[in-house]
Amino acid sequence: MARRLLLLRRQDPLMSEWPSFGPASAGGGWLVDEQLFRFLVDLELQQAQRLRYSVSVVYFDVEAPSTGNERASAPAVAESVSRDLRGTDAVAIATDGSLAMLLVDAETTHLPAILDRLTGRFEAIAWSAGGSSYPRTAAHSADLLRQAADLLVRARDEGGSRLYVAS
Repeated sequence: MARRLLLLRRQDPLMSEWPSFGPASAGGGWLVDEQLFRFLVDLELQQAQRLRYSVSVVYFDVEAPSTGNERASAPAVAESVSRDLRGTDAVAIATDGSLAMLLVDAETTHLPAILDRLTGRFEAIAWSAGGSSYPRTAAHSADLLRQAADLLVRARDEGGSRLYVAS
């Protein structure tokens, strides 16, 4: 898939540059930019519809320990989180500074366990997360992304250190 994406980029000069395309570590998930992330969500959802498996999107935000109000360094958190994901998963830094995670073959019931594993690194830091899953809560990639982003905002507004999952 990587070779095909790079070929597409060479053929179409209007497509964005993807300087961060590639796995963050040997065993971790892909660290990509937001435009490529949205493209991967679309592709993965189309494949999940054909092959009938689940796909989840989680928006995740971490606050810095010093102020409790300021966000932690998004690139550092993204790199750290991507190391703990599978090679089929992807992480991007969203426009608002939160992390967006594409979790392949993960249902809404799996999200709390995945977040527990990831937030173990950030015990002293407050975090907030919102998640949604195909086919349980969303039928289209736009719905999947919107639900997860809206639930992140709700979790952040209600005090943080919580995960809200679409139902």
